[in-house]
Amino acid sequence: MRLRTVLATATAVLAAASCLTAAGTANSAESRACSPSVAVEGFSDALDKTTYEGMFVGNFSALATDADGSLAAVSDRSSLFRLDPRTLRPRAVVPLADEQGRALDSEGLAVDRDGTYLVSSETEPAVRRHGRDGAILAGLPVPDALRVAPAGRARANQTFEGLTLLPGGRTLIASMEYAISGDTPGLVRLQTWRRHGTDFRLSAQYAYRTDDGLGVPEIQALADGRLLVLERGFTAGVGNTVRLYLADPRHATDTSGVEELTGQDDVRPVEKTLLADLVNCPSLGATAKQPQPNPLLDNIEAMTVTGHGPHGRLHVLLASDDNQNAAQITRFYRLTVRP
Repeated sequence: MRLRTVLATATAVLAAASCLTAAGTANSAESRACSPSVAVEGFSDALDKTTYEGMFVGNFSALATDADGSLAAVSDRSSLFRLDPRTLRPRAVVPLADEQGRALDSEGLAVDRDGTYLVSSETEPAVRRHGRDGAILAGLPVPDALRVAPAGRARANQTFEGLTLLPGGRTLIASMEYAISGDTPGLVRLQTWRRHGTDFRLSAQYAYRTDDGLGVPEIQALADGRLLVLERGFTAGVGNTVRLYLADPRHATDTSGVEELTGQDDVRPVEKTLLADLVNCPSLGATAKQPQPNPLLDNIEAMTVTGHGPHGRLHVLLASDDNQNAAQITRFYRLTVRP
């Protein structure tokens, strides 16, 4: 279940059946530290601008770890890949579509305990259950306010991004990427569903406050009910901002009955603690195809916990979405996180 360390330099990337190790000072823990809580163990550009069975490999918007330790990855171009947990190479791919056979803007992914996939799409938005072959098995209800205008108050391309199951599989959480109309900018809604038999029904909703100008591309549940939250933004000519937070929704106010979030005193948002600003990670010899404050950075929006280490440390895998753009990179990052 543990993904082996993957390191790359500016002149070498991961080979299909091998793992690289860092050279020189990059082997020391201090040289890999992004913060006291986070270290980058390595990165891989091996899948950048590659194809598998004639299909472009990239546009990765979500990752999930299956029960057997294998990896699933969805692209926002309506594909679900199975990746080798060691080499990251694709093993299989299935297409995804909505009920009318149209392509999905798939953004979030969770593997349910029966092995089926829960996938969020930010077009409507929607959350659907898919079989291992990609076929739709069911859809989950979505609050009217979270639908894209004019049906609701959400803006196009700013809806469900992150998706995760809490321990035990009874609660599903989806994160909106940005605030909906009427809510204070930066107050992002987290929607939950509770399992009832084989179905999920709408449950509590929480407010999460992002840093100025950033959105939430991904969330990942931890064993104690807390969340790892990615916050991300982009500034033309400067590059990406990517921050990793530890968030605790367990004492937050249920905002499902609050029409507009405007910073009310009686609404307690989800508490969050900064784990790392990834601009402070060592570059490890990475290169960027466009301006970046750290050449290691790109459009990171996928995350999964791949295993556990000593002293409560987590092995976390991130991936960037290259948008099938020559100026961006499909890059995987291996982190050690101490929440």
